[in-house]
Amino acid sequence: MKKRYFLVVLLGMLFAAPAARAELQIDVSGGVSNPLPIAFPEMISSSPIAKDFGERIREVVIADLERSGLFRLIPENSYIQQIKSINEVPAFNDWKAINANALVQTAIQESGTDSLKVEMRLWDVYAENQMKGQSFSTPKSNWRRIAHVIADTIYERLTGEKGYFDTRIVYISETGPATRRIKRLAIMDQDGENHKFLTSGSSLVLTPRFSPNMQKITYLSYSGTVPKVYILDIETGRQTLVGNFPGMTFAPVFSPDSNKLLMSYANNGKTNIYEMDLRTKQTKRITQPISIDTSPSYSPDGKQIVFNSDRGGDQQLYVMNADGSDIHRISFGSGRYATPVWSPRGDYIAFTKMANGEFYIGVMYPDGTGERLLASGYLVEAPVWAPNGRVLMYFRQDKGTSRSNAPVRLYTIDLTGYNERMVITPTDASDPAWSPLLP
Repeated sequence: MKKRYFLVVLLGMLFAAPAARAELQIDVSGGVSNPLPIAFPEMISSSPIAKDFGERIREVVIADLERSGLFRLIPENSYIQQIKSINEVPAFNDWKAINANALVQTAIQESGTDSLKVEMRLWDVYAENQMKGQSFSTPKSNWRRIAHVIADTIYERLTGEKGYFDTRIVYISETGPATRRIKRLAIMDQDGENHKFLTSGSSLVLTPRFSPNMQKITYLSYSGTVPKVYILDIETGRQTLVGNFPGMTFAPVFSPDSNKLLMSYANNGKTNIYEMDLRTKQTKRITQPISIDTSPSYSPDGKQIVFNSDRGGDQQLYVMNADGSDIHRISFGSGRYATPVWSPRGDYIAFTKMANGEFYIGVMYPDGTGERLLASGYLVEAPVWAPNGRVLMYFRQDKGTSRSNAPVRLYTIDLTGYNERMVITPTDASDPAWSPLLP
């Protein structure tokens, strides 16, 4: 796969922090009611052009961090020290006086006519130590990605978890009246920027999923008389039919190594889960033709599969080994369960739940214990995980005067159930999928 951006990290650590010190780190094991206050002065720039890029980069970094719900930017008008050089050691007492826990110190300069050099240092104000230092050389056109990478660096250093800002979202863009809905694939950065459509809308598409190696997207398309699963190469735009099934195939998902594909196949009133090896094109049935089995999702190690089935009488969640053995039910709460998705960390399974006329987004442990409901509404559905397993995205439709005129929107929420936020898209949006971190 061709890389979407050219990014070179020149220096991973500008200065090594002392081995023994009191380390600043946010406890993210529960909901964070008081976001960490950080100071982020204007980027030190070498020219008017560099200054303009610096302002844009800084705005994106701040937006990423604040949107996570874990950080709060201290207003610039309260800053006491005016840092003039990237090599200037902060006057820590000045930053303590405004209650800054962390300080982001940055500089930017032009490197030739088409490139930028960006430097960043993250300081622990109370320990008076540098926590992280990085320097990047990149084309000017790449400025937005540099901002996401910087935000990821800060997030990881202060939370101990990987960031998720340098990622993309593929989703279903919806337009038109309810009786003639146009649904097409669209892709964007996780903050809604760099948006583009991947399909024309001539055929209805649903349930896109990224391959873990970022090269392809699989999805359901109604391009023929019978709905089928397709794979789209992101770089070339080439669409390929998966398999030669006479009936309907749907709900596709890649294996963790991107070499296999799980999907549901409906035939003679039964729906089973099949696995296709994308290298050999060989297929095998994983579940037996006794029920409706669908919405499969691999565990991160590829050894197990979670899916929903009506084999017990109503729609519930089940886990089995990747070869179809040892099938056991894991959902036992009231209501029906659907669209299970295994966390990238392996610690939770997210799901959609329908109970008492309401929809819910929830999580449970892989053994079915610890069920928690994070969001609810007239219609909330199809959760997917950020690559760090910390944040969920799903789509929501609130109850309008009629189903046809109520907007459909994407939302994110923290694993703890805090910080629900709408993701801005140019049209109605459903069926999101979150990419891994970009290479």
